[in-house]
Amino acid sequence: MKFFSQIAFDWRVGFAHFAGVLLLSLSALSCNAQVHAEGPGWLRQDERRSGLSFKSEDLQAQQNDDAINPSFLWVDQGQRMWSEAPQPHAPSCQSCHSDAKTRMKGVALNYPKWDKRSKQLINLESQINACRVNKQGAKALAYESDELLALTSWLTLASRGMTSERRIDQSIAASFDRGQRFYEKRIGQNNLSCAHCHTQHFSDRLGGEVISQGHPQAYPAYRLEWQKMGSLQRRLRACLSGVKAEILPFGSQELMELELYLHFRGQGLALESPGVRR
Repeated sequence: MKFFSQIAFDWRVGFAHFAGVLLLSLSALSCNAQVHAEGPGWLRQDERRSGLSFKSEDLQAQQNDDAINPSFLWVDQGQRMWSEAPQPHAPSCQSCHSDAKTRMKGVALNYPKWDKRSKQLINLESQINACRVNKQGAKALAYESDELLALTSWLTLASRGMTSERRIDQSIAASFDRGQRFYEKRIGQNNLSCAHCHTQHFSDRLGGEVISQGHPQAYPAYRLEWQKMGSLQRRLRACLSGVKAEILPFGSQELMELELYLHFRGQGLALESPGVRR
């Protein structure tokens, strides 16, 4: 009987240990989405404002009226590309995904995300190119090309007005951490971080421009200074140039991780792309 009592005791101890480990693991996963909501770069949800709210009434009106929003030149091109095969005998995007306005609704909010196939973080532009190469047998489109901006703008438009409800799961937690550290780190000859401008000094003026909170929800966007559509990564590279830091290449994991952090930092704000900025 003593032998069987010892087995029963060992079983209870083992089960209690397993349950404790499981509880700690689940708690860690549950807290994973909450633990990052702090730090010198973060804003409380009740503080967050659309970048458009920092712009002039004329620019706000231009973004909010599709008839005069210049971004729609690219959106219209993207709509055509969606329904056309990129080369003979290849499927079109529409033949696989059907109507973008309905089937692609909410998709843009899921990027950047971890891609199991390439084992790295990818954004919507990367996903478009992966589909072209792997599904359509076509060449990848160059970053900042009108064609890639057009397709990205068309797909993003399907989610306009929606807000993200993603959580930081284990697949992107490390990428998020690196993106947050990048945002809060002093860089460049000016020795400034992104947080210095967009968290600590938003609403102040830098030259003739009012500093926004740096949220990415308007991108891809038409910028008047560029006289064309541009991606979020182009805007981030412009900021790096502004503080006289190393200009990271398009598609680099550092820019992807910064994109990821910015999208979570702006959660609760509606997606407003295609935007217009000065």
